[in-house]
Amino acid sequence: MIRMAKLPLDGIRIIDSSYVFAGPYAAGLLADLGAEVIKIEGPKRPDIVRGSAFSGMLPDDCGGEDPWNRASAYNLLNRGKKSLVVDLKQEEGREILADLIKVSDVFIENFTPRVLRGWGLDYPNLQKIKPDLILVSNTGYGQAGPYAAYPAQATTQEATHGLAAVTGYRGGEPSKAGQSYVDFLAGWACVMSVLLGLRFRRRFGRGLWADVSMYQLGCYNLSEFVLDHITNGAENERIGNRHRQFAPQGCYRCAGDDSWCVLSVRDDEEWRALCGVIGRPELAVDKRFATEPARHANHNEIDEIISLWSAGVPKMDAMEQLQAAGVPAAAVLDGRDLHLDPHLKSRRFLEMQKFPEDRNIGARRPIIGRPWKFSRMPLHVRGPGPMFGQHNREVLQDILGYGEARCEKLESTGVLADKPQSPVSAAEMSLDERVELGRLAYWDRDYKKRLDIE
Repeated sequence: MIRMAKLPLDGIRIIDSSYVFAGPYAAGLLADLGAEVIKIEGPKRPDIVRGSAFSGMLPDDCGGEDPWNRASAYNLLNRGKKSLVVDLKQEEGREILADLIKVSDVFIENFTPRVLRGWGLDYPNLQKIKPDLILVSNTGYGQAGPYAAYPAQATTQEATHGLAAVTGYRGGEPSKAGQSYVDFLAGWACVMSVLLGLRFRRRFGRGLWADVSMYQLGCYNLSEFVLDHITNGAENERIGNRHRQFAPQGCYRCAGDDSWCVLSVRDDEEWRALCGVIGRPELAVDKRFATEPARHANHNEIDEIISLWSAGVPKMDAMEQLQAAGVPAAAVLDGRDLHLDPHLKSRRFLEMQKFPEDRNIGARRPIIGRPWKFSRMPLHVRGPGPMFGQHNREVLQDILGYGEARCEKLESTGVLADKPQSPVSAAEMSLDERVELGRLAYWDRDYKKRLDIE
């Protein structure tokens, strides 16, 4: 008899009523850790990652009969969960949620603060239902304060929490980051909140409410600049790829199409090493460049010298040569590079996942794993995202003990559903068309062979 390793969160039940990235990402990671995660959506309000600009790509650019079950972002963020589709705008739907809370440990939500209060399911009332419940509320601006009711979107938040003010080139306009990173910061904060909440409950026998503000997470990430103003009255300017202390630092074009390498020199020793790599050892003692202040003053000239070298070197070779000499450097990797990256492959970061045949997604697809490894406990993605309403009956009958007649009534009145009652968009534009319109730089026609998923 084979004994399966016990996972850290075995026996923990989590209700995930959050949408988009932060909360679902957190709950997906917690499912990897062994928690039973039940994702709640509304019949008329599916998670927008099932079909919208946030949904990512569809496998083989085909929506099929159920595009809401096929979106890549949805299956990544909601891996290993169960799906309960219930209309919380109806009283019977809220009764189901209350019953489920009674037998659960954690409730993750990202409604605006007024929603749960309006339903009578805010934290004071949830405590009456389940005194030791751990509630994690992930909102844009937190549960209180002048901005609390503001709708939040990562791009606009980048402006308010200060990132845009320091992103972009000197003299240019504020710039957006390439990814909505604050969503994923919030995901990690939600994971930590759940784990700390469970620890608190174990020690004191009581639940707690974690109020996670994405705005504050973003501001915290800008702490260096905030502290500089507090202590020195300093206001920092946009500096592009350069650094306030290190020089040279920049992004340099390498051999090949749209090929780049980033490097950063932190001290005189690394500068000497760089000069050796590029075949210009005499520059190490050149008065124009020998010290950090001098290198800052002559950064433009240094950039020209490095660019002459890098233009003839492939980006991976540039990274390897510089790193071998002790100079921090990194090739600029795109999505294809990361899928095929030997380091990520060696750490099994991309986990091959089997999809049921009726999902019509392909027998095997890679899913991004976790950025940590345990020495004594092998973790893995426990399954793809569930189909819409796939576990309605399992949750209501097996977990809550509802009878057949009650389930049938809930289905007939639209409280439960297994298909969205509102349209879910699924743009079926070919990859060639996307390239023509400038939405994609390129696509790899051999990707299935390269990823071994044919």
